[in-house]
Amino acid sequence: MFRLLLADDHAAMREKAIRVLEVDYSVIDAVSNGQEILDAESRTMPDAVILDISMPIMTGLEAATRLKQRGSAAKIIFLTVHEEVAFLRAALDAGAVGYVTKLRLATDLCLAVEEAMAGRIFVSPPLSLVKNGHFSLT
Repeated sequence: MFRLLLADDHAAMREKAIRVLEVDYSVIDAVSNGQEILDAESRTMPDAVILDISMPIMTGLEAATRLKQRGSAAKIIFLTVHEEVAFLRAALDAGAVGYVTKLRLATDLCLAVEEAMAGRIFVSPPLSLVKNGHFSLT
């Protein structure tokens, strides 16, 4: 069973994501900002980290960059309201292998974890760049 960490600054969203994930995975911690995810990742060594982009203290993009800089092996998946291509590009640049929009949390989040753990990139539709399950940043 994959071990996951979750960071989102809205308690209700954290709880909803936990309910969806706990069916198939072990959610080992859920926190409210990027700094807390760095601390939790050091203690728990998760398989994947699920991050909101917009959080106080440290954004998810900053946290992802720092995780990768310090050599974390955790797969990074963003769970966000942002559907703009610029945010997707920034997430991929920060090391993400998954990008799930919050509107598609129930249908896409577990799929994103499976794809990430299989070494593939997952991006929620309806981002305009997703075509037939593949995407292009051009």
